[in-house]
Amino acid sequence: MMDDLTDSFAGAGDMGADGSPERLHGALAHRLAVDILKNIHPPGTILPSEIESSGTLNISRSAYREAIRILAAKGMVESRPKAGTRVTQRSRWNILDPDVLGWMFETEPSEDFIKGLFELRLINEPAGAGLAALRRTDAQIKDMADGLERMAKYSLATEAGRKGDIDFHHALITATHNEALVSLSTSIGAAITWSTRFKQRRNALPRDPMPDHIKVFDAIVAQDIGLARWCMESLVRMALDDTQRSMD
Repeated sequence: MMDDLTDSFAGAGDMGADGSPERLHGALAHRLAVDILKNIHPPGTILPSEIESSGTLNISRSAYREAIRILAAKGMVESRPKAGTRVTQRSRWNILDPDVLGWMFETEPSEDFIKGLFELRLINEPAGAGLAALRRTDAQIKDMADGLERMAKYSLATEAGRKGDIDFHHALITATHNEALVSLSTSIGAAITWSTRFKQRRNALPRDPMPDHIKVFDAIVAQDIGLARWCMESLVRMALDDTQRSMD
């Protein structure tokens, strides 16, 4: 692992490719996190020391410390004086952090993890769609429509299309006018983004998801609370089926 890290960072000094130290310690945090998720550094193990790592990787000790701070803020490691930096138990990780979700999908996430994410969506999004049908404003309807238009124009095979999808879901959650639900919007959006990329990593999507999204939208426009909930639950369940098939 250390040889791979050396190849990635040798000669970089304190700067990343764009000349910023943030780029470097962010890249190092990313690489360490992926290695933790791949069980190269299992929970309970001590990471290489600051002095050892900074010398081997040809980076400053401050850059290494910043990388560790990033991982500590996400619950993945803890540092103690004289004890070093230890990888924490998975139960302490901030799984819903958008960065952590992205790192997890760079590995091969387990089917249980995938199911857990979709269970989270099934708990929140159908109820959110029902509240959005009750409370949405004309401006929020416009925002949802704009997201759907971009999703249809560019498709989920492109970054622009996926951005339209995320914007649709974000506008929908915002339309609930529920502060607690809105606080989950970034995490739900990250889960949608990474699972969408994941399920088409080898093959194109098996079906067009647009009709499912349009049904949700139409129900919200019509202020049909029950139908909005049902359509959103159907959308999420079919997305789970697509993702599971991609794993097979």
